Amino acid sequence: MKIPAFTLPAPIALIGARLPQLPPTLALVAGLNLALDRILPRDTLEPLTGKRLLLKVTDAGFALRFTFTPRGFRPLLDTRQPDLTISATTRDYLALALREEDPDTLFFSRRLLMEGETDLGLLVKNTLDAVDWEALTAKLPLLRHG
Repeated sequence: MKIPAFTLPAPIALIGARLPQLPPTLALVAGLNLALDRILPRDTLEPLTGKRLLLKVTDAGFALRFTFTPRGFRPLLDTRQPDLTISATTRDYLALALREEDPDTLFFSRRLLMEGETDLGLLVKNTLDAVDWEALTAKLPLLRHG
């Protein structure tokens, strides 16, 4: 199944930007922490320790601020300048998660934007590329699609 091209309607982003960002940030860090050591190798992520990360879902109006600590991913509750900002639409994040698109394709077509410390952006991209998604979906039947 291929995700169709879509962008959430503009009023969604206006509403999303006005909503508290902590609930979706907590969901994000919970998911990342579940993946930590299972599919995201902790030692590879070491350079992210203490770095301020911002994940923007542009068409939903979300700005999810978090960091990586020795105990895992944690939300950040302030608006200080992030070390790395990653921006994309809902559809493009879904396509990445389902491996219908790779980070390079989205990046070079300017649908995935990374701003800030370039080495951190490369680390995130390379970590996503290194995940054995086939092995993961074989273990988790709910993630199978097609």
